[in-house]
Amino acid sequence: MRPPLFVPPLTAEQQQRLRQGLRSGEAFTARRSQILLASARGEPPARIAGQLGCTSATVRNAIHAFRREGLDCLQEKSSRPHSAKPFLGPERTESLKDLLHHRPRAFGHPTSLWTLDLLAQACFARGWTPRRLTGEAIRVALRRLGIRWRRAKHWITSPDPAYARKKNSATA
Repeated sequence: MRPPLFVPPLTAEQQQRLRQGLRSGEAFTARRSQILLASARGEPPARIAGQLGCTSATVRNAIHAFRREGLDCLQEKSSRPHSAKPFLGPERTESLKDLLHHRPRAFGHPTSLWTLDLLAQACFARGWTPRRLTGEAIRVALRRLGIRWRRAKHWITSPDPAYARKKNSATA
C-alpha cells in the first residue's frame, strides 16, 4: 500500500493565497483551495474527497498539480489536448475559397449549390482532411479561417452575359 499523498509544507504566502482562493468567485479555484488547505492540515485524499463530495482522484490530481505548478494550479486550464490541431489549417484558406467559388457540378456533384456536408465530402476527397468531417465541423473551420458561410447562390456567377437578369427573375 502506498503512503497517503500530501502537499509539501506551505509557506505563509502560499497559505494566504489559498485562503484568498476560498473566497474566489470561480468554483474551480475555491475547490482547489479547499483541497490544498485540507491536505496541508494532514488529511488524506479519501477523507478530503468525502468532506467535499468529490472523488479521491480529483483530490490527488489537485495535489499533483500543486507539486508541479505551485499556486498556478488554482487557475483552470483548457481541457483541450496539447497535441490537437485543426483539420483545416490556414494553409487551406485560399484553396477552400477557390473551391467555394466554383459550382459543385464542376467537380462531379449532382447539385448546383454547396452545402456544408457536400463541402466536407469534397475536402475529404481531395485529401485535405484525414477523415470525413461533419457539416458543423466544416462551418467552425471556415469561421476560424475567416471565411463566412453564406448560401453559395448569392456569390456563384456565370459567364453568361444575361446571368444576372435570369437569376433575378428566377429568384424573385
